[in-house]
Amino acid sequence: MDGWAGVSLDDARRVAREVFGHERLAPGQEEAIEALLRGDDVLLVSATGTGKSLVYQLPGVLKDGLTLLVSPLLALQQDQLVGLPDDPRSRGARLSSAESASAKEAALQRAARGEIEYLALSPEQLASTEVRDRIARLRPSLVAVDEAHCVSTWGHDFRPDYLRLGELLGDLGPPQVVALTATAAGPVRDDIVERLRMRNPCVVVAGFDRPSIELAVDRCTDDDARMDRVVDAVLAGSGSGLVYCRTRRAAERYDERLRREGVRPAVYHAGRGARARREVHEAFLADEVDVVCATSAFGMGIDKPDVRYVLHAQAPESLDTYYQEFGRAGRDGEPARAVLYYRPEDLSLGRFFSAGVPRPGDVEAVLGAVAAGEHPDPARVQERTGLGRRKVGRILNLRSDVLSSPTPPEDGDVDATVAAVLERAEAAKRLDRSRVEMVRAYAETDRCRMAFVLGYFGEQRRRPCGRCDRCRDGSAQETAPTSTPYQVGEAVQHPRFGRGAVVDVTADEITVLFEDQGYRTLDPGIVERRQLLRPA
Repeated sequence: MDGWAGVSLDDARRVAREVFGHERLAPGQEEAIEALLRGDDVLLVSATGTGKSLVYQLPGVLKDGLTLLVSPLLALQQDQLVGLPDDPRSRGARLSSAESASAKEAALQRAARGEIEYLALSPEQLASTEVRDRIARLRPSLVAVDEAHCVSTWGHDFRPDYLRLGELLGDLGPPQVVALTATAAGPVRDDIVERLRMRNPCVVVAGFDRPSIELAVDRCTDDDARMDRVVDAVLAGSGSGLVYCRTRRAAERYDERLRREGVRPAVYHAGRGARARREVHEAFLADEVDVVCATSAFGMGIDKPDVRYVLHAQAPESLDTYYQEFGRAGRDGEPARAVLYYRPEDLSLGRFFSAGVPRPGDVEAVLGAVAAGEHPDPARVQERTGLGRRKVGRILNLRSDVLSSPTPPEDGDVDATVAAVLERAEAAKRLDRSRVEMVRAYAETDRCRMAFVLGYFGEQRRRPCGRCDRCRDGSAQETAPTSTPYQVGEAVQHPRFGRGAVVDVTADEITVLFEDQGYRTLDPGIVERRQLLRPA
């Protein structure tokens, strides 16, 4: 692309030193940046805390034109801008609901004058025709899509507003795209590339291993015993820590108990006001609190390098979420612990919170409220149907997913569209519930725990990590190479479960992520005797 004329990898290394203070580029960073220099679009999958931001920050300085940063949360956008170096070549601004109309106008004018290099915004802002037209006139040369797993309906944290992102980016030129995520198994990566309409995509997977983190599971008999163990672990720990809970009430109970024990805790969940949440975030970064008791709302953008422990007082919704949350420990490379305090009864929470299936009558009402060829306005659909905002949003999301599938229903066939929407909802529910079962499998496995986590994301590890509780008690064994003909990443077809992709293979198990069924663990012997998996 023209913006890269005369720019070499040596130039990138020089800017990394001069502007960003990095003496060298990490392997995943260098491979991704080299692909961008070739003019390719890039998807980078790299562990939490491994410097993914540099992969768009550095090219933003090297390449002429504006760099657009699409990010899902206001706090994350703010952290990304604050994290830019104090250099005139790396100035940034933000368009968000937190800014006044005059502040957003000033940011756009600064971008037009070339006074800023990075402009951060959410997909909702980009969906505004007026904002998109203004940005299109700026001719951005690079778009970075952060937390890119939010694009995929297979991703654990799918955001409906991300669904149109590929289409919206097309209105901007289209510019070169770099997508970044820490959690994406093979099928999710393929979905991201397709939905963002990436051209000449280079997929860089830098690895999921976190060698500084010691994983462990502590099985508890009841809630009181679990609270005692979690509190004891906090009291015995050193440095900053996190205690994750599934519910707001549980987070508050742990905060109250730790406060009575003389610890400096804080509580963070979506039920607290924006100002209170911001104050907790800032106090945690400033070491003014010892431990934050939080739900998953304390998530993206929490970049504190010296977190020494992450304790899960209840089972998380998925291993994707667990990996992101325990990955907030040990970002400085020093030893850290991540413990799951596990009760099988907790898994019912995950099933309860899994996506529901809407009623056929509600689907019909929403479809009937959207005019042919119209991009639906959720507020207008709410007004026409009388249904709640969340219900309307979910049905519109399912509708968009169905209509963008390779085999959408025929135009005007309402019955077929309703049936397809309901089936897509059922498939999403099965996927959510299969993720819950994978949490059970992790908690109860006799494998090396890090090997199990890596396998979930499609990365094979033959040798135990030597750090987790299974390795320390001697139960984890080296995984011998298996003679199964199935390879990680291979597309397969099952007579009952349909199409899927192999994500993990051991001598005892084959784990497949099926498009309509979610994760399934199969016995290799039975699979081979009955020829249950065929190339797709």
